[in-house]
Amino acid sequence: MTSAGPVTHRRVLRIALPIVLANATVPILGAVDTGVVGQLGQAAPIGAVGIGAVIVAMIYWVFGFLRMGTTGLVAQARGAGDAAESGALLMRALMIAGAAGAAIIALQLPLMAGAFRLAPASDEVEGMARTYLSIRFWGAPAAIALYAITGWLIAMERTRAVLMLQLWINGLNILLDLWFVLGLGLGVGGVATATIIAEWSGLAIGLWLCRAAFAGNQRRDWPRVFDRARLRRMMAVNGDIMVRSVLLQASFAVFMFLGAGQGDVTLAANQVLMQFISITAYALDGFAFAAEALVGGAMGAGDRARLRESALVSGMWGLGLSIPLGAAFLLTGPYVIDLMAKAPEVQAAGRSYLGWVAAAPVIGAASWMLDGIFIGATRTADMRRAMIRSVGIYALALALLVPGFGNHGLWAALMVFYAARGVTLALRYPALERAAAPA
Repeated sequence: MTSAGPVTHRRVLRIALPIVLANATVPILGAVDTGVVGQLGQAAPIGAVGIGAVIVAMIYWVFGFLRMGTTGLVAQARGAGDAAESGALLMRALMIAGAAGAAIIALQLPLMAGAFRLAPASDEVEGMARTYLSIRFWGAPAAIALYAITGWLIAMERTRAVLMLQLWINGLNILLDLWFVLGLGLGVGGVATATIIAEWSGLAIGLWLCRAAFAGNQRRDWPRVFDRARLRRMMAVNGDIMVRSVLLQASFAVFMFLGAGQGDVTLAANQVLMQFISITAYALDGFAFAAEALVGGAMGAGDRARLRESALVSGMWGLGLSIPLGAAFLLTGPYVIDLMAKAPEVQAAGRSYLGWVAAAPVIGAASWMLDGIFIGATRTADMRRAMIRSVGIYALALALLVPGFGNHGLWAALMVFYAARGVTLALRYPALERAAAPA
């Protein structure tokens, strides 16, 4: 399929559904990691794997811009018919990943010291977590490179390959978890070793899946790879995405901190309810990624009409999914809350705030889909500015609503944040269309 083909509902689904399925494997792996160490009959290994996984995720997440930036830029190169540039973009991203991974390995001791200063644990848990991290960090180059590979595959509309790659990595990880921990008795170190083997093998498979990017002389076209203008553009795009993502994560961190200030029961209820938000993100990501690939291709081709069609068709699916998703949360939420939390007071609190998470997919759908549209168009400066404005509106909503309405005010402010993100990006959409040449 070429990027110049018609934008149909079938095409959007072909891109989106494999991403939704791939995302569904992520929580399964986390549950297995926890489950296998739980079979050791001690609390410390569970805590060590949990805190270690969070530390690794937060450090690697800083480089998540490689996924989004690579998708937008490669989709545009593909739309422009510039195969050489799409290959050079992947080479640049892989070099950044390699350098970042090497830096994490070299700095692992201060990184661990800083992490445990921010999140102190008992001596036993910290000792086990250090063992876990000292192994996991050796997978950093592979794990970060996989962001770039995933971004390239999405831009090429090869999301079935993304699904295959995710199934391989998580499937192998689960099998090795069971063997190393339950079979060989390697404990926390076994969980970490299973993960880095899966990551490095995944990198090998990912590079094979992206072999078209290195065809002919593309892998040795160093003047293009190191072209200053192209490097500056790539760094600007990735820098904007990083700022936007840091602000987004900080906003959710503020939500959790303010919830914690309202007592343990409220904190626990909010933590349970945030799992519904995660499900929303996993579901809508597939259609946002479809928007990235299709809008990027249209922008690269200078086809304004196809850009608008890409935004509309993918956006229709995102909004269409958000409504039944919200209804499902409202109907099944009480049972899910009871399953996840056994304390009666937490169950009662969770039910009292359930309406907010049922509204979140509908209110937030525009923000998710417009993120995908703007990433595909690489209008990342607009994304950064819109996020700054949205955070300001969110802060005002928190100041006005939380003192008088408590946790209901906190959830209302989060809904204001979602709406602000959608509105601030929507206001910049006409400029995005103008940036594409007429069809």
